[in-house]
Amino acid sequence: MNLTILTGATALLFLGFIFELVRRRRLREKYAVLWIFVGVIVLGLGLFPTALNHVAIAFGVANGVSLVLFFGVMFLLLVCLHLSWEASRLEDETRVLAEEVALLRLRMDEQSERTEERSAS
Repeated sequence: MNLTILTGATALLFLGFIFELVRRRRLREKYAVLWIFVGVIVLGLGLFPTALNHVAIAFGVANGVSLVLFFGVMFLLLVCLHLSWEASRLEDETRVLAEEVALLRLRMDEQSERTEERSAS
């Protein structure tokens, strides 16, 4: 099978999978945009493989595959950084919510103690 056809078909399957995840509400739209962008890039490179060499020459890179590898690694690093940022934000939010729940429980316990004291007197 020709690599161009295989890459194009894989990109189309990838895009279909992303749309299905969004449709089933398993992937939020803000993340889907990023993955749709990646799918479109892969589809474009799959359908027009010589374009990669032109882009590599424009960047001063001798080989298009090296350029793809570099951009792939940079993309993965950015995704990891973004997910770390999201995890940190969610951790802070969880801590604040846990503190608020603890304060509400304390108030409820105090209120129930006052109610028990009043009913005992």
